[in-house]
Amino acid sequence: MKSCPVILRCLILLVVAVLAACQPIESTPAAAFGPPVTQASATPASPCGLPTVQAPPQPEVTPALYQQDPATGLHVTGVLHDIDPAAYRLKVTGAVTQELSLSYEELRCLPKVATKETLDCPGFFTDVATWGGVPLSEILKLAGVKSGATEIRLIADDGYTAQITMEEALQDGYYLAYELEGQTLPQLHGFPLRAVLRGQPGFKWVKWLVEVQVH
Repeated sequence: MKSCPVILRCLILLVVAVLAACQPIESTPAAAFGPPVTQASATPASPCGLPTVQAPPQPEVTPALYQQDPATGLHVTGVLHDIDPAAYRLKVTGAVTQELSLSYEELRCLPKVATKETLDCPGFFTDVATWGGVPLSEILKLAGVKSGATEIRLIADDGYTAQITMEEALQDGYYLAYELEGQTLPQLHGFPLRAVLRGQPGFKWVKWLVEVQVH
C-alpha cells in the first residue's frame, strides 16, 4: 500500500487540472483586432434653436470615381473626408474687414436658400438635385469685403481650390450647401459644407469646404 500516497497525489493533480480547464476564457475586445468604430458625433446646441444635427454615417461601400451613389443617385467625385461637425469651422479670410471662423451651427442660423440646380461635369455626368444652404453673399456681407476685391477662392479640407469672380459670388444660385434634398448633406457629397455654383462646371463645386478667401 506504499503506492497510495503516489496515487492520491496523482488524483489531486488531475482534479486541479480539470478545474483549471473549466474556468471561463476571458474574451478579447473587438478593438484588439482593429481600430474602434467611430461613433457619429453631434453638433452642440444651435444658437438659434434649430434641432441638433447628427453627423451622417459613412457609406458601407464607396462607389468608384464618377459612379453613382445608390443612396442619392448622384455621381461620386473626390475622396471621402470624415469631418467632425462639432469641431468644424468655416474660415473667411483675405481682403475683408473682419475675418470669420463660423461653426456649423452658426452657418445654419444664417439666412437659408434651397434651389434645384444642375451640376454638370462635362464629358462625365450631369446631376440634378435640390440643395439648401447659406448664400455666399451673406457670408461676404458678414465679413465685409474690402474695396478692390475681385475674386473668391474656395478651399477644401484637402487643399483643393477653385476660383470664381466677386460678381459671380454675389449672384443668386451661389451658396454654401449643408443640405441635400432637405436632409443633412451626406459625407460622400461634401458634409459638412460644399459649394453650389449655378452654371459653373462641377469641378468648381468644392466639397468639404473649410475656407473662403477673398482677393
